[in-house]
Amino acid sequence: ASRLGRPAVEGTFAIMHLLVGIASVVAILLILADSFEAMLQPRRVTHRFRFTRLFYRNSWMVWRAIAGRFHHRGRREAFLSLFGPLSLLVLFMLWAIGMIFAFGMLHWALDTRLAHFPDEWPSWTYVYLSGVTFFTLGYGDFTPLDRLGQVLAVVEAGVGFGLIALVIGYLPTLFQAFSQRERTIGLLDARAGSPPTASELLGRLAAAGRLTCVEGFLQEWEAWSADLLDNHLSFPMLSFYRSQHENQSWLAALTVILDTCSLLLVGVKQADRYHAQLTFAMARHAAVDLALVLWVPPVEVPYDRLPPEKLAEIFAKLRAGGCSSCDTALAQAKLAELRAMYEPVVYGLSQRLMFNLPTFAPDRPAVDNWQTSPWSKRTPGIGNLPSVGEEHFA
Repeated sequence: ASRLGRPAVEGTFAIMHLLVGIASVVAILLILADSFEAMLQPRRVTHRFRFTRLFYRNSWMVWRAIAGRFHHRGRREAFLSLFGPLSLLVLFMLWAIGMIFAFGMLHWALDTRLAHFPDEWPSWTYVYLSGVTFFTLGYGDFTPLDRLGQVLAVVEAGVGFGLIALVIGYLPTLFQAFSQRERTIGLLDARAGSPPTASELLGRLAAAGRLTCVEGFLQEWEAWSADLLDNHLSFPMLSFYRSQHENQSWLAALTVILDTCSLLLVGVKQADRYHAQLTFAMARHAAVDLALVLWVPPVEVPYDRLPPEKLAEIFAKLRAGGCSSCDTALAQAKLAELRAMYEPVVYGLSQRLMFNLPTFAPDRPAVDNWQTSPWSKRTPGIGNLPSVGEEHFA
């Protein structure tokens, strides 16, 4: 009976080795494809299954659930700001661990003979050999004796070296894209307040008598929206990188640009409507595509971001600056059509990413970030800096 049972056992082990070998090869190919697409391939907006997408979607759900327990806004924002860089490091670590285990199990499936091979825990010895080979440590305590095992070790060493080199070259490019995004967001501070609003932006331009020269501003933010779309498609993890100030974000800047273009298109007669239309189209394109990348469906805004009285205040501010505006009721109807094109998208993004969605007009007088400092609150005799108007720059 034992002689009859041994072939069956050996056949079972052979099938097990075959299945583990196939699974290991598939795992290696999936990790290589995922890392290649994440770091090298310029992507289109797709909904294909990817480990990176699955990782960020699930890990962010856990992270934001923990962040929701922080009642202090500053601590919550500090905790949320850790997710972007920390998730990137964890993603690289998961790729490396997956590669090491997959190559180790492939050695086990091929039953690679090793020099000084111990009798106990052979599978863990293969994983150890795989880790030493992947990081090119070269201890030499366990070396493959089979020709196929030697080839597999050389291949793994090349894959490990190449993946580490890609990561090293990937990080500076990512940080450069982040710096480029934040530089333009920082310029919005003195132009639209902190947090920025479309009312403050247009009001300051009108007070300075420069509303008719808004073409350069619109061109700058059209290019910024295009760069935002390109960088966030290439580096989706940038969506989780938060700005240096709590009252600033890339989503708030994008929303302010859409709000400003909407007001220029329907309410201000002296506005450059051609460039406003181009900037609106590019900014909405960026918002919609980023929502697709992050799997965020449109969500109706549960409140009115621009009540009629706020719109009347905005037009009154513009008229005080010497600009003529359209009828409030007519502008309200046209604005509703434009806002329906982007507000559900940006509101859905704000809920998913835990960003504060800006209003059209500030609830209280805006104080820019450059006008405040910790010392103005603590040091006697300095006090809060006054609001600086256009006359100070004349």
